[in-house]
Amino acid sequence: MAETVPVFPLGTVLMPGAMLPLHIFEPRYRQLTVDLVTGAVPDKQFGVVAVREGWTPDDDGLEGLHAVGCTAELRDARRLPDGRFDIVTRGARRFRLLDLDTDSKPYLVGSVEFLPDAEPEGGDDLTSMLCAGARDAHRRYCATAWKTDDWTEPADDIPPDHLSHVLAADCLLPLPDRQALLEQVSPTERLRMVRLLLARETGLLTQLSAVPAPMTTYGVEHSTN
Repeated sequence: MAETVPVFPLGTVLMPGAMLPLHIFEPRYRQLTVDLVTGAVPDKQFGVVAVREGWTPDDDGLEGLHAVGCTAELRDARRLPDGRFDIVTRGARRFRLLDLDTDSKPYLVGSVEFLPDAEPEGGDDLTSMLCAGARDAHRRYCATAWKTDDWTEPADDIPPDHLSHVLAADCLLPLPDRQALLEQVSPTERLRMVRLLLARETGLLTQLSAVPAPMTTYGVEHSTN
C-alpha cells in the first residue's frame, strides 16, 4: 500500500543505517523540522531522495528526482538563535517514490511504497565469502582515502543484508553508484557490487594520489558542529 512521507531532495544518497547530519536553513525545511520535532510528522521520519544531475524538483517535479530514496529518522535537533536547525538523522527504510504533492505543505510530500529485500542467494558459505570480500575492500579503501583515526572497522555483528549499505555509507562513492546500491534489492548482489565499487575507487585514488572530495547537498548544508 502507498504511504505518504515528507520529501527532502538532496544532492546525495542516504543509505539505511547511515548517519546524516544536516544544517537546515531554508524556511520550508525549517517547518519540516518543527513538524518532526513536535510529532506532526509520524515516527519523526522523512524521505531523502537524490536529485537528478541537471534537474531541480521545484522546476521538474517528480522527473527531477531519482525513483528510490530512503527515510531518515530524526535522532537529534538543535535550534539556533536565528531559527535555523542542526539535526542528526539516521537512514531507515528504502522506498519507491510514486507521486509528489507540491501543494498541501510548505515542503514536498511524496506518495511512496516501501521496498523490502529479496531473499539472500547461494547459502551461508557464499554470504560469508562475500561479506569477507566486501570488508576487505572497505578496509583497503579507507586505508588509502582516510587518516587512521578517521575510520573504524564496522562491527562484526552487522547483518549481511545491512553490511553493504554500512560500507558504502563510509566511502565517498559517486552518486550514480550509491543510487544503484540503494535500488538493488538482492543483498547478495549488493555485497558483490560494493566490493567491486570500493576496489575500483581504491585503484583510482592510488593512481591519482588523491583523496575524495566531500559531497554537496541540495537545499541544505552538512552540519560541521
